[in-house]
Amino acid sequence: MYEDSWYSFVPEFQQRQPASGTQSTGHRRKQSLLQRPNDTTGDADTTEPLPALFEDREDANSPPEPTLSRRAKSYSDFYDIVKAQLSSHAPKKRRKKRRDGHSWEALAVPESATAGLPEEEEGHDDALGKELLRASQQEYLLYHDELAMTERHLGTLIADADTALKVLESLCQSFRAVDDQTSSFQAQCDGLLTEKKRLETLAEDVGTDLQYYTYIDLATRRLNAPGAGRLVEGGSFAEILSTLDSCVEFMTRNNSYRDAESYLARYQALLTKALHLLEVAFVNHLNKVSAEISKQVAATQSESARHALAYGRFEEMVLESYSLVPNVQAVVQSAYEQDGQPSSALNADIYANTANNLFHSYWAARERDLKPIVQHDLDVFRAEAKESIDTASRNFVKQCFERSDSEAALFRSIFSIDAHYSTDAQSAFAVLKSQRTVLTGANITPISTNLQSVLQSSDLQTVCNLVGWITNEYLLPEYDEDETPFVGRCRELAARLLAEHLWAFTDAFFEAEIVKSISRAVVPPEALKIGLVSNGDMASNAFPPIKRALELLVMFDQSMPKERCQRDSPVIFKIIKESIASLQRAEGRLKSNPPKPAAGAGAAATDPDLFMIKNLLILKNELVTLEIGDVRSGGGGQAFTQIWDTLRPQNLLGGLLSSFGTLSTYIPGSSLWSSSRSGTSTPVAGTPAIGATPRMGGAAAGAAPVDDASEQLDGLLRQSIVGFTRRWAGVLNEARGVGVGVGAGAAGGSKLGGKNVGKLERELDEMLERAFGGQPEVVGKLKEAIQIEAHAQVQAAGEKRSYVTRV
Repeated sequence: MYEDSWYSFVPEFQQRQPASGTQSTGHRRKQSLLQRPNDTTGDADTTEPLPALFEDREDANSPPEPTLSRRAKSYSDFYDIVKAQLSSHAPKKRRKKRRDGHSWEALAVPESATAGLPEEEEGHDDALGKELLRASQQEYLLYHDELAMTERHLGTLIADADTALKVLESLCQSFRAVDDQTSSFQAQCDGLLTEKKRLETLAEDVGTDLQYYTYIDLATRRLNAPGAGRLVEGGSFAEILSTLDSCVEFMTRNNSYRDAESYLARYQALLTKALHLLEVAFVNHLNKVSAEISKQVAATQSESARHALAYGRFEEMVLESYSLVPNVQAVVQSAYEQDGQPSSALNADIYANTANNLFHSYWAARERDLKPIVQHDLDVFRAEAKESIDTASRNFVKQCFERSDSEAALFRSIFSIDAHYSTDAQSAFAVLKSQRTVLTGANITPISTNLQSVLQSSDLQTVCNLVGWITNEYLLPEYDEDETPFVGRCRELAARLLAEHLWAFTDAFFEAEIVKSISRAVVPPEALKIGLVSNGDMASNAFPPIKRALELLVMFDQSMPKERCQRDSPVIFKIIKESIASLQRAEGRLKSNPPKPAAGAGAAATDPDLFMIKNLLILKNELVTLEIGDVRSGGGGQAFTQIWDTLRPQNLLGGLLSSFGTLSTYIPGSSLWSSSRSGTSTPVAGTPAIGATPRMGGAAAGAAPVDDASEQLDGLLRQSIVGFTRRWAGVLNEARGVGVGVGAGAAGGSKLGGKNVGKLERELDEMLERAFGGQPEVVGKLKEAIQIEAHAQVQAAGEKRSYVTRV
């Protein structure tokens, strides 16, 4: 950038050197100090060196030796170099000690002394003074020259920078002018680029849409070619199906396009054609595998070998089909979800039709293969059933559950879906369930059909034992979270087998038994009498149809889950209804031959009300023991209600009998308790008036609904207790000589007087003891109720007479 001579500038300063020759030994005059060093004389021998004074002080006042400064790399570096050079040659200043008090006093010379000084001579040389001044300022002149040189360089740089700025400004103005001139051209170019992009996008969209139209020719040629059936065994078939799906979806979504409906119909036809090719290929493959497997199964007698051929070897041969089975799985998955639910895709119905055909073909092949195995198992089951139906049925159920699990695993391996239980008619489960001839993971009809064919000839107890065993074996145990898939599938199969088949079959057995042993049972006259209680069993002297009803209730409760017994079971409802009807018929027979008066006959005749109380309480107690709450023919279930809370006296019959926990509920104490205080007895709704004979039937039931057997039973029990207590209260009052006009049926209407009171009480005690032997609490409650009712009748008769007297 700069020449080296700029940095090596050294002021021309020459010192006069002494002459090389020796000086004369004689006295010679020295050169004057006032002579300028640069002056020359004519004679060369007259040149003499400077006085020794300058040589001696050369190191202090002489200018520095010239040195070569470092070359600057840039302008900023140049400033640093000059600053360093100046600092290296700057003289060191010595500090002068100042003497305080003596600095200025010496200069205070009086004017008189100044006037007395001699005048200064003016004879000095100006040239010598200038030379001295120059010699003393030599160092500062050097600095001045260097600064001047720097100033010149800086001025040059500033001038160059100004020039460059002017050039740049002119360029900028030129660019602005060019930009102004080309702005319109740039706008046109931008418009062209935008139009180009729009056309490219449009061309791409047109090309994309056009491929949905052009693919139809390729698909038609490939699917109608002579060897099109081989496409289903290759990997390109899945691509054909997916492309056809896309074309159908495009035409459906853009139905306003030209010929969209026509192309949609053609693409759907091609899709159906492709699926038909797949179906034909799969059926041929199954027939080929089934023909080989069926021969091997028929030629084998070992059960383990048959199982290995029917499942292991069959699965291996079916899966050896290159891409055929994967294509089948893709079609099935397009129709159904992984759990068997119907797919929501656009073409799901077309795929579902093909998938259902594949399922039917598959099960037809499985039926041919499994026919020898199934027939052998049925023969063994029927042979074992001749010895023990219960054991044979249990073994058959276990065997069918294992086979169903194996079939489900094989189906899942081939079709890659697991059809879970579903009530949707469009699901895969509904399709598999419709297969009635072969046992599948979803179809359990063959199990039920074979079981019912054997159980049809057995008795009700055997059916209940099998149903109870299935319930206790598979449904009631509490399984943990680590249960195996096989256990979970067995629980599902057992629940479906019971709910869909065996429970209805068992209910039919129960209904037939109810009609046979309760509704149409032949009751001899001896069965209408209440015998003695044996072994403390209250039901030992019950009415024979009631005994059978109790047995049926216990059998139903042991064979069914509690939820089914407690929620409007039709069997429980029919048992209660038919039992009540049987008791009403027996009561009618007893009333046709009423008991004789107490004075003439003993306790041989049966009291109709006591007969009803006895058997209804047994039936009621059994329902409570079995925790059977509501007994309805339909509708929502309700818990048992205390129907006689309004009639029970407070603190009258506290404590319930352990075996007859609901007896105190039905004691008619509320009216009696109120009559003992007020002297009146008001019949309760649904309760017969005093002296009236309670009638069983629709009118006797009061407001009890006909579809609620529990309410009807409670109403009949209430009426029987009220009728029995009121009638015997009237008999006792008449025997005591306070006749109230009640009890003509029991005592013949004659006044027996006090001599027969003891006999009547003994007859009542014998009657109650015979009916409720070993249950003193029940006997005591009924006798107490009779006494309360008798007292109420006396008070009512007295108030009636006093009213007549006042009138």
